[in-house]
Amino acid sequence: MNDKSFSRRLTRYYSWYTGGFIMFLIVLAILETEGMPRAWIGYMFLFATIVVYAGIGFMSRTSEVSEYYVAGRRVPALFNGMATAADWISAATFISLAGGLYLQGFDGLAYIIGWTGGYCLVALCIAPYLRKFGQYTIPDFLAARYPGRHGGNPVRMLGVMATVLISFTYVVAQIYGVGLITSRFTGVDFSVGIFLGLASILVCSFLGGMRAITWTQVAQYIIILLAYLIPVIWLAAKHTHNPVPQMAYGSVIAQITGIEKKLDDDPQEKQVRAIFQARADDYAARLKNLPASWEQGRLQAQRQLEALKRNNRSLIEIRAASRALNSYPKTPEQAERLWREAQASNLAHAAPTIPQAAPFPGKDLEASNIKRNNFLALAFCLMLGTAALPHILTRYYTTPSVRATRKSVFWTLFFILLIYITVPALAVLVKYDIYTSLVGSDYLQLPNWVSYWAGIDHANPLVTIADMNHDGVVQLAEIALDGDIIVLATPEIAGLPYFISGLVAAGGLAAALSTADGLLLTISNALSHDVYYKMINPHASTAKRVTVSKLLLLVAALLAAYTASLKPGDILSMVAAAFSMAASTLFPALVLGVFWQRANWQGAMAGIIAGFATCVVYMLHTHPALGGSVSAQWFHIAPVSAGVFGVPAGLLALVAVSLLTPAPDARTLALLDHIRAP
Repeated sequence: MNDKSFSRRLTRYYSWYTGGFIMFLIVLAILETEGMPRAWIGYMFLFATIVVYAGIGFMSRTSEVSEYYVAGRRVPALFNGMATAADWISAATFISLAGGLYLQGFDGLAYIIGWTGGYCLVALCIAPYLRKFGQYTIPDFLAARYPGRHGGNPVRMLGVMATVLISFTYVVAQIYGVGLITSRFTGVDFSVGIFLGLASILVCSFLGGMRAITWTQVAQYIIILLAYLIPVIWLAAKHTHNPVPQMAYGSVIAQITGIEKKLDDDPQEKQVRAIFQARADDYAARLKNLPASWEQGRLQAQRQLEALKRNNRSLIEIRAASRALNSYPKTPEQAERLWREAQASNLAHAAPTIPQAAPFPGKDLEASNIKRNNFLALAFCLMLGTAALPHILTRYYTTPSVRATRKSVFWTLFFILLIYITVPALAVLVKYDIYTSLVGSDYLQLPNWVSYWAGIDHANPLVTIADMNHDGVVQLAEIALDGDIIVLATPEIAGLPYFISGLVAAGGLAAALSTADGLLLTISNALSHDVYYKMINPHASTAKRVTVSKLLLLVAALLAAYTASLKPGDILSMVAAAFSMAASTLFPALVLGVFWQRANWQGAMAGIIAGFATCVVYMLHTHPALGGSVSAQWFHIAPVSAGVFGVPAGLLALVAVSLLTPAPDARTLALLDHIRAP
């Protein structure tokens, strides 16, 4: 079958699929109006979409190496663009990106700018040349480009280690998103929801590898697009009577700016912020007096519990005091970390409203400059990290030719653009809804969505509203929303029909599953192909190679699910950390490997090690959750942007060591001439 007839057949299949899904939405909308319980609508969405993905995975099952690793290198550019877009639009993009813009305002645009710019680098500097090499994995490319002694295995091994670490960090964030969605829409515990979602991930990647994942991701992109656009179009029509959100939300920004000015001058808002400021000052005093303050607080908690027991107070009071004592920091070091987090949280509530459209807002010029520098640093790390992400670059091995690869990058950018130009509109329209419907409402009559989302994770509530000044009215400073719920809760916040909530949940699940599939396959393929086949057992049969890859995929999935169940951090921060690591570790070796002939295997190893070490050490020394201190930051650059130091370190190490050691051999230079030829 030629490429054109294959592409026409795929177009026909996915057109029928899209029409069927739209009919499914219409049926559920009718059933909701007829009184179907909301829980059943949520179950039907999740069940129907997972069955579709599983069905595609089952029909695409394979044990052929080429099909399992690179989908037979016959995916048309248009469909590879859709699949790559689905692979790219992860839980971070679908669930958290609009939340970041909601909370950070203009500063959140660093993610959109960085990620979009990264695809320009992929198109110009990376993807076509990787496709010419014709390998299966990124470590495979590094070994072919930097052969040296032992057939390139030293560089290959470093590439495997980098690929696994970057992809594992990224996939934990996706599985966290899966748990968030399944727990909300099935009612199961968060940890249970993670492992339920994991079953859907494994069906596709386990049975058919890249072939199954590719055709599943095309189906998932269609759901992602509908799930993101329909609620935003509905919101835009509701608030502006203009169904084109990209054109409508400008007028809403002007209204939000006016509301924010009024809130900053409101006496009740000022009173609430003063309470939070007093709490932050109390934590500052405790931190200043450590370790004496820790010991004093522990003794006070013990005495309070003993006094309650001695005076025969109520069981409720005694249990509350007992819980307070049990949750009290066990060491002064733990107290310092927890109190700094609490101080930062209270200071955030005490601060004036961040204007949605103001770039780099700060209390003075220095604070504004720090925000600007972090904006640029984050965009830089996301851009270079995008150009070095193994699971994205591997997708460009699946096209039939180099020309198709270039077209595929164009289609990827186009399909991502459809979502990205909508994200700011969603953040603005949801903020307008919060300002006009929740702020100023009766504290005793909160909307139902508040209690729903607050109950998902009792240890770390996604929504918190506390009547700090006891006036019975909700103030803006009293509202704490986790950015990870903004998109998922949008239909409920805006009062849209519940079938839209189910659609958004299905879209978020598709985004998380599509990326998790690609990441887990990247991890297992790097271990099975580059370690087991290339280094341990070169004579392994094709069936054995695929079997080993599937077993390793299962192990990686279970480890990632367990790590995600520990809730190591918010989705956007985990993903940003993965990008910094990718930029620092792999970008110098990939780009200089294509464009600088003098780069050799010793330089590549030095660059990978130096970039990785600089990035990770900076994160460890500056991230409070990892035992670091904010005071240790260089030029006030946040830990997630550690790549701004890691990339130069990697580049300098690669160049210096390459110049101090022998040049690559003639065979490597001839290979470079071949891949750079028009």
